[in-house]
Amino acid sequence: MKILIIENEVYLAQSIATKLGELGHVCEMCTSTRDAIKSNNYDVVLLSTNINGQDFNPVIETFKSAIIILMVSYISNDTVSKPLSAGAKDYILKPFMIEELIRKIDHYQDYEKLKKRDAAYKKYLTHSFSTVTHEYEHDTIELPIFISSSFQKYSDAFAFEHAYEKDLPIHFITLSDPKAMSEIESLNQDSILYIIDYQTLKKGDRKTFCSLISNKKVIVSSTDKIEDVEHRVLEIKSENNIFDQGDILPIEDYVKYIVLNYQYKFPDIELSKKLGISRKSLWEKRKKYDIIKKK
Repeated sequence: MKILIIENEVYLAQSIATKLGELGHVCEMCTSTRDAIKSNNYDVVLLSTNINGQDFNPVIETFKSAIIILMVSYISNDTVSKPLSAGAKDYILKPFMIEELIRKIDHYQDYEKLKKRDAAYKKYLTHSFSTVTHEYEHDTIELPIFISSSFQKYSDAFAFEHAYEKDLPIHFITLSDPKAMSEIESLNQDSILYIIDYQTLKKGDRKTFCSLISNKKVIVSSTDKIEDVEHRVLEIKSENNIFDQGDILPIEDYVKYIVLNYQYKFPDIELSKKLGISRKSLWEKRKKYDIIKKK
């Protein structure tokens, strides 16, 4: 990482830079906030609040995308509270062990990575579920609940939307995992459990499973029809009935579904290649199925 050390005690700054450099970090130093804000290309900023007569707000504003850790000799409104309110991430009291500083840096670096990963997952899920138009009154839904849908994406969309509406983390489990039952038993109530592949569970194990989840916040998904459970079963049917037939799709029905649902995602030349037909055949399929592609 590239680290900026803003410290007027030159010996201290050099000591910190040397130890961080030994760990592979690239460090730069300056003794005033005016010099610091000339560049903002840093991953971490170590800001000493002992520099007299300096305004820290421009520094915090300049490096708002970096991890700012305050180095303080005493805790006060000016040295800690105000900078933290302005956007600094944390503080460390002088004198400190370099290991403690590194722990803080690593912690916030991991936190920033998780934030970016979470944002990417949310963006992907929003895109993935954009074609799912079912709406539910999540405030009235009580868990555990079983979801029956021959189209797995519909169950996925319901589970993630419910977790979002309830502002709870979601924990994913597949019953195809041999350790699934012990994992379910060990988890507490601080998250929603989303369990898929109920159809793979042996009939002799289903009673034990239902007993195991009875007092947990659980959403159970199955691609088969669900019978003989005490909990509520929500059946979600696909908007066209192709996926609700319960068996292997006829080729013509499969082609019709793909053309209907993916003709705006792929250009005709790519769509025809994916279907293994010519563009002329694709045009003929549209005519046969009375599918109109809007410009």
